[in-house]
Amino acid sequence: MDATALEWLQRVPVFGALREDVLKFLLKQGSVREVAEGDWFFREGDPADAMFVLQRGAVVVLKGWRGREIELHRLEAGDCFGEMALLDLFPRSASIRALSDTSAIVLGPSALLSLFEHDATQFALIQMNIGREICRRLRQTDEMLFRARMGEAAVTPSSFGTT
Repeated sequence: MDATALEWLQRVPVFGALREDVLKFLLKQGSVREVAEGDWFFREGDPADAMFVLQRGAVVVLKGWRGREIELHRLEAGDCFGEMALLDLFPRSASIRALSDTSAIVLGPSALLSLFEHDATQFALIQMNIGREICRRLRQTDEMLFRARMGEAAVTPSSFGTT
């Protein structure tokens, strides 16, 4: 992995503040998955067994409702999805479909266990990063729910600031 790729990865929120050697170690434990435009990373209700960090392309997050797929978000390179799989043991809560040809880093529980055994402090850091990402999304969802209850028109998460 070249220095430019490592610098980019260190700017990805879930990898923020990880040392370069630890990032290289973690990436060796994971894999890369290529998904073609229109194909699915996973479907709502599937077993949750890994998280993904999008390296290239874009995806859409979809939730099923009364036989329809409703768009919740769009994610781009640097965004992660499926991170709840590493913290809870529930099936996927939404579907992820590629909007373009994509490439994503795949990290499962075994990758994090290896990191814990290798460097518990850095393991704690990535867990905190994942927790921060989940909290950021929860805040956005809370804001959207509040606005909906107050009768405001639907907004996308990018329509209001993250706090």
